[in-house]
Amino acid sequence: MCPKRIVPLGVLVSGSGTNLQAIMDAAKSGSIDAAVRVVISDTPGAYALERAKSGQVPALLIERKSFASRNEFEAAIVAALNEHEVELVCLAGYMRIVGPTLLSAFPNRILNIHPALLPAFPGLEAQRQAFEYGVKVSGCTVHFLDAKVDHGPIICQAAVGVQEDDTAETLRQRILKEEHRLYPQAIQLYAEGRLKIEGRRVLIT
Repeated sequence: MCPKRIVPLGVLVSGSGTNLQAIMDAAKSGSIDAAVRVVISDTPGAYALERAKSGQVPALLIERKSFASRNEFEAAIVAALNEHEVELVCLAGYMRIVGPTLLSAFPNRILNIHPALLPAFPGLEAQRQAFEYGVKVSGCTVHFLDAKVDHGPIICQAAVGVQEDDTAETLRQRILKEEHRLYPQAIQLYAEGRLKIEGRRVLIT
């Protein structure tokens, strides 16, 4: 029997890293055919870096202010990802807009998770946007990254009903639980070679 292919992941983070933890846990349990090879943060003190170290995953701090341009900053990230032989890049609470240097290095190999049902409520504070708009259903989306913010082809989504006694924060917490379930699911679809991009659509084979 051929050994199972394990997809090497690089995860970009800016904050606490709960989605990173969900991915690392799924990899450790064997529920996804992937392994986190490196975690990179642009934010000093990001707790996600501590999560990576606790999971014995290399944790790197690469700050934008250390570089003269965004291209140089992203080139350093690309170099670190390549050094760890990363195939698939996962954004997990990474709060910077990704530019052409990183996008071109990993074409159709960068995933992002967004806490709303795209194309509704792109950008920051998506849960609050949805709550204040008064929608009855919100949720989360995993998509391939492209040059526009929260725009790339959608892989999968999960719906979360808005309850009458919700606040923006309680809604955020319930969406986050679905994110932790959905992101590993999308990674596994990639690992199984089941994702085919056709225009704006992602077909799951």
